[in-house]
Formats: sequence, C-alpha cells, structure tokens
Amino acid sequence: MASVVDTKLYDILGVPPGASENELKKAYRKLAKEYHPDKNPNAGDKFKEISFAYEVLSNPEKRELYDRYGEQGLREGSGGGGGMDDIFSHIFGGGLFGFMGNQSRSRNGRRRGEDMMHPLKVSLEDLYNGKTTKLQLSKNVLCSACNGQGGKTGAVQKCSACRGHGVRTMIRQLAPGMVQQVQSVCSDCNGEGEVINKKDRCKKCEGKKVIKEVKILEVHVDKGMKHGQRITFAGEADQAPGVEPGDIVLLLQEKEHEVFQRDGNDLHMTYKIGLVEALCGFQFTFKHLDARQIVVKYPPGKVIEPGCVRVVRGEGMPQYRNPFEKGDLYIKFDVQFPENNWVSPDKLSELEDLLPSRPEVPNIIGYTEEVELQEFDSTRGSGGGQRREAYNDSFEEESRAAQAGFLRVPGWSAAAQPEGLSIGMN
Repeated sequence: MASVVDTKLYDILGVPPGASENELKKAYRKLAKEYHPDKNPNAGDKFKEISFAYEVLSNPEKRELYDRYGEQGLREGSGGGGGMDDIFSHIFGGGLFGFMGNQSRSRNGRRRGEDMMHPLKVSLEDLYNGKTTKLQLSKNVLCSACNGQGGKTGAVQKCSACRGHGVRTMIRQLAPGMVQQVQSVCSDCNGEGEVINKKDRCKKCEGKKVIKEVKILEVHVDKGMKHGQRITFAGEADQAPGVEPGDIVLLLQEKEHEVFQRDGNDLHMTYKIGLVEALCGFQFTFKHLDARQIVVKYPPGKVIEPGCVRVVRGEGMPQYRNPFEKGDLYIKFDVQFPENNWVSPDKLSELEDLLPSRPEVPNIIGYTEEVELQEFDSTRGSGGGQRREAYNDSFEEESRAAQAGFLRVPGWSAAAQPEGLSIGMN
C-alpha cells in the first residue's frame, strides 16, 4: 500500500492508515456509542469529527483522495456547502473556502458578497464612437440608523437554537451503531446565527440591517469595446454586515445593425450594383458609423464578379484602448442582372460585338440530341417525382410477380398465349 500524506482522520478513529473496512466500522461504532450526544451532550463537536472521519474513510473514492492528497484533496473534491466548511475548521483549522482562496473570501479574509451581473445593450455606433451613459440600479446598503446592527447596541444575541452557526444538526439512527448526521437552516434565525428581540429592532430597517437604495452609475463605453466584454464597478454590489461587497458587472450586448456586421476589429457590408456598374466601374456613397459620408470609387475596365469581396483599409472598428488604429471594411458585391428580353435583338448584337468573343463550339461527329434549358424553381422540387413514383410502382409489381414464380413480359397477355404454354421461373 502506498504511504498516505495525512493521518488525521485515521487518528480520530484510532486506526492505522491501512485499516480494513471491518476495522473502520468497529472503531466507528465504539466511538459513536461513547460520544453520542444522547450519552455525552458536551461532545457534539467530537461526534461530528468521528462521523466525518468515518464518512470519508468508508467511501473508497473519498478515501483514495484523502490518502493521495490529504486535506487538499478533500477540500477540492467536496465542492463545499452543507456545513462542510464548519467541519473542516474543527478538524484541520481554518474554513474550507479560506483554504481554497475561493472568491467568497476577500484578500483580507472577510467573506465576500456575490457579484451583481447586468446586461447592457449597446449599438454598433456606441462601440465605434464610445459613449457615456447613466444606469440606475437598486441595491442593499447598510442601515445608517443602526450602522448595520439591526437594533440598538447589545440587542443582537446569538441564536440559542443553533448556537450561532445558522444551521441545526440532527442525528438520525439508521441501525444499531449506525447514525446519520443531517444539517438544515435554522428556522429561528433564518440561518443568520443571530436574533433580535422585536421591541429592540431598528425602526428603519426592521432588524434587517440593510435597506434598499437607488444607485446611479456613470458607465463609460470605450471605443472598440466588443460584445460580451465586461465593465466592472468594484465593491458596488449589495452590502451586508461583516461582508465585503461584491462587484457590479455590466455585460455588453451588441445590437444587430442594419448595414454592418462586425468580425473582431473588421466590418462587413453587402452592396448591390447593376451589370453596367460591374463592367464599367461605379461610384457610391454610404454613411459610416460616425456619420461620415464615405465615397467608394471603382475604375472602369476593372470587373466586379457576382459575390466578390473588395476591402477598404482602415475603415473598420477602432481597436480597444488604441482607437487610432482601425480594422478594415470588407464590401461584398451583389451584382443585379437585367430581366429577360430587356433589350432588342439588334442591340444585343451590338453588345455582343463589344463583349469578349464566345468560345468556339467544337464539331461533334455522330448522333447529337438538342434539349431545352428551362428555368428552375427550387421551392417546387425537380418535378420528376411522379415519374419516379410510377417507376417504383412498376418495379414493386414486377418484384411481387417474380416472388410468385411469374415474370411479366411486355407484349404478352394470357389470351395471346398458346394453349398449354406457361412462362415461369424455377
């Protein structure tokens, strides 16, 4: 057996690290009887330690974690909660979350409150130009009348029902020598561990220690910020006695734009042009996100193919914290062709003389068949469904005939067959 890194739990049960399952069970039963709260009311903490040690060591997975990694393995594998922090502090010293450096503790050791997350919708113009706006929020603050005590000095008393822990521990006997420890929030103090006599409660907060207050935040959306980026107001979340406030976190949510689509620091847009513009050059104007009128020119003689993309350097989004550097603007061109019979045959002939020559059609020796090219509506399908259906029906009929021992031959009928002649399959 590999050596264990920590023996505290084994020491609590009085067994060696290599103890078998039966040895663990015998040791637990002996100690549980000796320190059971019914027999020994002052040994509640000791009984908790014994129950916890047996719970870990009797579970193969938890025992392996403890043997290999000791206290740290249990802490990281437990996930906390359910009074686990309290039990760890009894056995190992220090709270579970204090050991792990969890965000529920601040750097100075105080318990830290939860962060408040709020979505903030912004337009692409806001992210391009930057924006300052005000946001109104409601949050809890310490009552100024009682300084967050909930009542006059000395009015706050430790809850006698849970002894100030905020939770009650119940012991259930599952079988002779086997008990289960169950914890629940104390109903007398609602899990706070403290109670205040009604007549001594603060009139302003009614003993709650906090009151609601409207907070107005000035929010600066910087140029180049992106969808999903966070703006943090440190320590501005709900206040509570003995707790360091968490942060208010604003989550930017970019609204869809009717012209531009963003990709990192680049912008994309689609622009429609006619066939004459695609062949002979063009000029068009569009309004940018900062209200500038941008003129785009493309010289005659340079052809724009349908669906092609051209780029305008430096007209994308500004970089965050470096707004003088910008991404690029990509323009995809949707070339609009004229409708059928838009010009007379004579004009078409003149146009053909201007366009590049047709490719030569090679001479084909042998039989050829000419077909007609028709328009196709993709929403109506290929149109061959009925023919396929008829073919499938015919195929299925022939298959059934073949299985019955008969083959249908085109041009034959029962009446036309000579007497005594049959066609079959062996």
